[in-house]
Amino acid sequence: MSDSLVIIPTYNEIENIESMIRSVLTLPHAFDLLIVDDGSPDGTAAKIKQLQVEFPNRLFIEERTKKSGLGTAYVHGFRWALARTYAYIFEMDADFSHNPQDLIKLYEACHFGTADLAIGSRYVTGVNVVNWPLSRVLLSYFASVYVRWITSMQIHDATAGFICYKRATLESIDLSKIKFIGYAFQIEMKYRVFVKNHKIQEVPIIFTDRTKGQSKMSNAIIKEAIFGVISLRLRQLLHRL
Repeated sequence: MSDSLVIIPTYNEIENIESMIRSVLTLPHAFDLLIVDDGSPDGTAAKIKQLQVEFPNRLFIEERTKKSGLGTAYVHGFRWALARTYAYIFEMDADFSHNPQDLIKLYEACHFGTADLAIGSRYVTGVNVVNWPLSRVLLSYFASVYVRWITSMQIHDATAGFICYKRATLESIDLSKIKFIGYAFQIEMKYRVFVKNHKIQEVPIIFTDRTKGQSKMSNAIIKEAIFGVISLRLRQLLHRL
């Protein structure tokens, strides 16, 4: 068993999943990989099970019966990881918007550096986004400005979903209290790490929009993020976080 587990939630990622699995599991550092699939009707889970024969004891799948949201998929994966001996737990997308090679950078920030939470950041050294329309870049960038303004959390990429947690960092968070399921989940996790006074480090990456499959972004997810940030701050002020 590796000391590192990458968690990837999936829903209809048949076009990307085999290439992603091979990319992660052939990196020079040994990462294990857990896929949390939300009942994809396109055969994603079947492809993963087929590849488990090739990657025994390194590739794992947890199947859920329906699409239940990004946040709940990650919490499911966190609980699975913490029930085992992994020292470093990663979040990552299935669509190659996150370069698997950058997992090494996040690992090194936590293993060799002082980070308790390492964030693959699109904005810490400017705007490093490829193939996004300007409207999407502006929405994402100013979402992080908004988060900094409301929470005082000095993170340039608050909605980032490419992350490495040290085990102790995740263990310090009561996962049963996580409220949000979309991009607000990413903000909530960072904020809970922040209020616990863990060290957060942003590692610059280049984010490339998916070329296969469909984005899961929706107006409901954006609305949750906008109002969720205010809710987080109020609950923290009232000592109810």
